[in-house]
Amino acid sequence: MVPRLGGPTWIMARRQEAGRGRRGRGWTDPPGNFAATLVLRPGGSPADAARLSFVAALAMHDALVHLCGPHLNLALKWPNDVLLNGGKLAGILLESVGSGGEVTALAIGIGVNLEAAPSPDLLEPGAMRPVSLRGETGLIVTPDDVLDALARSFDHWWRQTRAYGFAPIRAAWLARAARLGETITARAGAVETTGRFEGIDETGALLLVTARGRQAIPAADIYFSGG
Repeated sequence: MVPRLGGPTWIMARRQEAGRGRRGRGWTDPPGNFAATLVLRPGGSPADAARLSFVAALAMHDALVHLCGPHLNLALKWPNDVLLNGGKLAGILLESVGSGGEVTALAIGIGVNLEAAPSPDLLEPGAMRPVSLRGETGLIVTPDDVLDALARSFDHWWRQTRAYGFAPIRAAWLARAARLGETITARAGAVETTGRFEGIDETGALLLVTARGRQAIPAADIYFSGG
């Protein structure tokens, strides 16, 4: 029997064999890596729930800094990947259910390559280079340590959201953003848009300055030149 969860609940998997990433892609999880899901009952609209992906990314970034120190070369890739030394360290996936335009339950899945990164042979063409914390830094951090730090950090940023709205989240996320001010490419299905990454708007949409002017892109895969 699956228990009914009445409040925010973290569920951590010691081993995950059928992980999923965005758009149904696979997510491999070698032993020693971190895989957990936060289950919430946030209420509000689907757009409100989607912005919690930025909260999760901030929380993951700050939890790693707390555990490993400020020297760690971390950045956030829109909308919610965490990069280390320019490679993908962590990914976040949101899934929700609701009715009447309100989200009644939200699952925020987070995977972090603590011990090992998946083989590049398992990735789709053009995917960002995966990295692991141990491989890039030599540091050994346990999933339990990450869960404790992440839960505290998420609670902090979620309280900021509930008290002040998206503005402080947007500002903090942009302060940690990868390739801000540089030329990037957004692909949504068959549509590809290249422009200068200007930031994100109050909805969390990506802002690109292109040859056709300033464009807001609500959902896409992002590609950096040179990798």
